[in-house]
Amino acid sequence: MHRQPLAAERAPEQGSAVVDFVLVMVLLVPIVLGIVQTGLVLHVRNTVTAAGSDGARAGARFGAGPEDAAERARELIATALADSFARNVSAREATFDGVPTIEVQVAAEVPALGLLGPGVKLHVDGHAVKEVVP
Repeated sequence: MHRQPLAAERAPEQGSAVVDFVLVMVLLVPIVLGIVQTGLVLHVRNTVTAAGSDGARAGARFGAGPEDAAERARELIATALADSFARNVSAREATFDGVPTIEVQVAAEVPALGLLGPGVKLHVDGHAVKEVVP
């Protein structure tokens, strides 16, 4: 015959699931938020790097210049991310090992806690060999 446990026998176990849940969430939530933040920073860095490189290639075409390079980089960043990331874009003509190039510099800041808090500063450069008349 099966007997029912008394209420006094069940009492120590009641509510333990809530405590276990809270203890696990205290550890799990910061880990998940850290992974999401790392993904956000990497996404912004990769997007800004690609925009800088593509902007440099746009400015390196024959007849184009640094202004075209900076404008292309700003356009790509604003389209993929937001206008706030495209504020600090500059381009210039440079020479590397005697070769004329276009250099695009992008500085951006990714907020450390999603949209709040101090930021992670990113600085990337894009280079392309300038086309010249032979």
